Amino acid sequence: MSFINSRKVVPYLFVSPFILSFLVLTLYPAIQGITMSFQQILPGQNTFIGFSNYERLLNPVFFKALSNTSLYVLFTVLILTVLPLFLAVFLDSKFVKFKTLFRASLFIPALTSTIVGGMIFRLMFGEQDTAVANQIINFLGFETMNWRFTAWSAIFLMVILASWRWIGVNILYFLAALQNIPRELYEAAEIDGASKWQKLRFITVPQLKPIIIFVSSITIINGFRMFEESFVFWEAGSPGNIGLSVVGYIYQEGIRQNDMGFGAAIGVVLMLIIAVVSMIYLIATGAFKKGDQ
Repeated sequence: MSFINSRKVVPYLFVSPFILSFLVLTLYPAIQGITMSFQQILPGQNTFIGFSNYERLLNPVFFKALSNTSLYVLFTVLILTVLPLFLAVFLDSKFVKFKTLFRASLFIPALTSTIVGGMIFRLMFGEQDTAVANQIINFLGFETMNWRFTAWSAIFLMVILASWRWIGVNILYFLAALQNIPRELYEAAEIDGASKWQKLRFITVPQLKPIIIFVSSITIINGFRMFEESFVFWEAGSPGNIGLSVVGYIYQEGIRQNDMGFGAAIGVVLMLIIAVVSMIYLIATGAFKKGDQ
């Protein structure tokens, strides 16, 4: 017991659950996935085929899935970073009452399953004239739309579903960060005659830079991993692959077509894309700089 309670052993005991879970649930599956990507996998038979699975990635379907996912990432990063920031600043102002009620209500969508929320959105944006979205645009003088069968509206549906679900969480991130900004900065700015916009631009946004980078980074990663938002609208596949995501392509090829080797190759490429894009973004935003460098 004295050995277990020693200062040299106790830290390793505390971190051992994370290390074991990382090795078993993350590192081992990643290594297996990379190995599978170089194989043709049949029942009871794995054959090494080199880079053949990666060569098959040079096809229009993969590039369509990648372009859909990239557009989804672009729009979700813009919406889920900028809009929560302004809403958090508004909710943190002294003019808003019942702040606790607002914060709790904004977090509710994150507790809802994407599938359940997606089914509601699917009914709202149905093809019938009686669907809520079509009733609104008909009232505004536009014609009824087939929301799930048009290229631009397909991206719109996935983006609006993700935004509805995660905007409240990001608002809470920004609200928590706003509490750590010294009030003396705002008081000094008011003495100097700064306007609300100037205080937002020169005090709030710079002070929130770390949380802005954090929120946008996790949005980028989750955007490239998107699957449920696509699946809930087009279970059997979207027309012309207008709603196909990269993860959806993995599911389509690896699970439905039982081509696990090709599906693993898509997953490895997606992992590399996420790593490269995230690294470029963090370097561009100066996340790796120390202090005032």
